[in-house]
Amino acid sequence: MKKRVVVAMSGGVDSSVVAGILASQGYDLIGITIKTYKYEDVGGNVGNESSCCSLDGINDARAVAAKLGFPHYVLDFSERFGLEVIDNFVDEYLAGRTPNPCVICNRKIKWEELIKKATALGADYIATGHYAKVRFDEQTKRYVVSRGRDESKDQSYALWGLKQESLSKTLFPLADMTKAESRGFGEKLGLPNMQKPESFEICFIPDNNYERFLKERRPELETQVAGGEILMNGEVVGRHNGFPFYTIGQRKGLGVYRPDPLYVTHIDATKNRIEIGTEDKLYKQGLVARNVNLIKYADCREPRRVDAKIRYKDGGGAATVQELSDGRMRVVFDEKRRAITPGQSVVFYEGEDVVGGGVIDEILD
Repeated sequence: MKKRVVVAMSGGVDSSVVAGILASQGYDLIGITIKTYKYEDVGGNVGNESSCCSLDGINDARAVAAKLGFPHYVLDFSERFGLEVIDNFVDEYLAGRTPNPCVICNRKIKWEELIKKATALGADYIATGHYAKVRFDEQTKRYVVSRGRDESKDQSYALWGLKQESLSKTLFPLADMTKAESRGFGEKLGLPNMQKPESFEICFIPDNNYERFLKERRPELETQVAGGEILMNGEVVGRHNGFPFYTIGQRKGLGVYRPDPLYVTHIDATKNRIEIGTEDKLYKQGLVARNVNLIKYADCREPRRVDAKIRYKDGGGAATVQELSDGRMRVVFDEKRRAITPGQSVVFYEGEDVVGGGVIDEILD
C-alpha cells in the first residue's frame, strides 16, 4: 500500500518541488495550504503577492496540485496562529525583546496543527520544503535534524523547536538538493510557478514595517512609549520614539550624534529606556536561554561543547552549554559575540546536527 503524505504547500518553488518529487516517487499525496491570518487584520499591502500565505500563494499551490493530479485543500489556522504567533510577536516587542515568529509557527502551526490534520486524513507523514535533513539515530533512539546540503539555504536553525513526535512524521525531500537543482527539477516537470521570487519578509507583515504593524495592533502604544530616555554611560543624551521600535545592534534613527558610530546596546521596557554605546559595548560573553528544546540528546545536564548560532545568518561560535536547575540553558562562548539579542533564537550544533535550541532570555557580560 502506498504511503500517504500531506504536503505543506505555500505556493512557492520549494514546496511545489517537494510535491513533484514525492509524486514521482509514487506517494499518495494530499496538498494542504494553511491560512494563517486574515488579510484585512494585518495591513501593509493586502495584495501581498510574495508572502507564503497570500491569496496568490493559495492559487499557485492549487495549480501545482492540479498539474500533478492530487487533491488540494486550504485550512484556516488563523485563530490559533493569532494566539500563538501574532500575539506573542506583539508581546515580545512590548517586553523589549526581538522575537522570531517563524520558529513558533513551525512548531505550533506547521507541525503540531498540520500533523493533527494529516492524521485525521490517514496520512503517514507530512512533507515541507525546508532545506534540512532528518534521520533516526539507532544508538540514541532519537530523531535528529541536520543542516541541508545547500549551505546558503540551510533552514535547520528555524527547526530547533520541533518535538520528537513531530520529527517522526516528517519528510524533507529537498535535504540533498541545492536551490538551483530544486528549481531545475520543477521546470522539468513543467510546474507553473518555478520563476516565482522568494519571500523574505514575515508573512503577516508583508510590507516589512514592524513599527506600523505594532502601532496598528496597539493604537495607544505610540503615546505610551514615545519620549523615553536614551542613556549613554549612565547619562541622558536624548529621547526615543518608543522602545519597541528598536533592537540590539541598531545604528540608524537614534538621533544622537558622536564622532564614533553608536548602537543600541540595551532595551529596558520597564523603565521605557534604551541604552546606546560604541560598537565594543555590543560584544558579550554569553547568554541564558529559555523555552529550551533538545533534539539530538534527551538532556544536557553535563557541560557540552557546541557551535552556537545567535541568529539565522550567524556563522556560529564555539561555546559550552549546560542546563540550569530551572530548565534554562547557560551558553558561554569562547570569544565574545556581537549583538546577542533577547527574544531571538540560539541554536546549538554538533557538526552538522542540531543539538537543540532556545529563546535568548538573558545576556551574560
